[in-house]
Amino acid sequence: MNRQQFETDIKKIYSTVAVITDKPGKKVIRCRHTELLRDVVVKITENDLPACRFLCGIRHANLPEIYDVYDLDDGFAVVEEFIAGMDLRGSLGAGLYDYSGARSVIRQVCRALAVLHENGFVHRDVKPENVMIADDGTVKLIDFDACRAYSSVKSADTQILGTIGYAPPEQFGVAQSDSRSDIYAVGVLLNVMLTGVHPSERIARGRAGRIIRKCTRINPDERFRDVEKLISAL
Repeated sequence: MNRQQFETDIKKIYSTVAVITDKPGKKVIRCRHTELLRDVVVKITENDLPACRFLCGIRHANLPEIYDVYDLDDGFAVVEEFIAGMDLRGSLGAGLYDYSGARSVIRQVCRALAVLHENGFVHRDVKPENVMIADDGTVKLIDFDACRAYSSVKSADTQILGTIGYAPPEQFGVAQSDSRSDIYAVGVLLNVMLTGVHPSERIARGRAGRIIRKCTRINPDERFRDVEKLISAL
């Protein structure tokens, strides 16, 4: 589909509420259906979004619903659920979590990751900005721009993507990222929720600290094997 035609068609159905992102290669808009009065997020990007294609039509409590994915002449477009609430970065602005609260959030992030991992995808960008706390308290993992399908025939990622501090060493060209790469990021996330800092500065005490240390081992083989093991440890 021609991008201009897509944008014209969208305007026939939705009105623009706010432009969330507008930069080269990526535009994200919050839109409202003119008849249903329901808000959605429309994302237009140059990069293919295989995880969004997979998730299209799948309903899971801890993932945003993907309504449509479009092939454009110069990229891709996604129409997905708008989540009313705030991201975890904003939530942390009000103060750190206790272990019980952090465990609840992390378990829900892990449940979202389990869906991706079981179907061969690695999120590769788990961080506070990509964890939404909905108004009803449900946690949803968002933003699949860096998500990729795991390939058993590759020795390293073809694209270096991720957020410094949360991405493990293998994600920067050392080896191919897999589900254990997301587990590393979850460990960093848990530590930040409890202490406010990266594990390299200070690690949470007690059970949480032991879990974080295992999640963030340099050698992926020494981390939790999968998110189910991590959920059990929590």
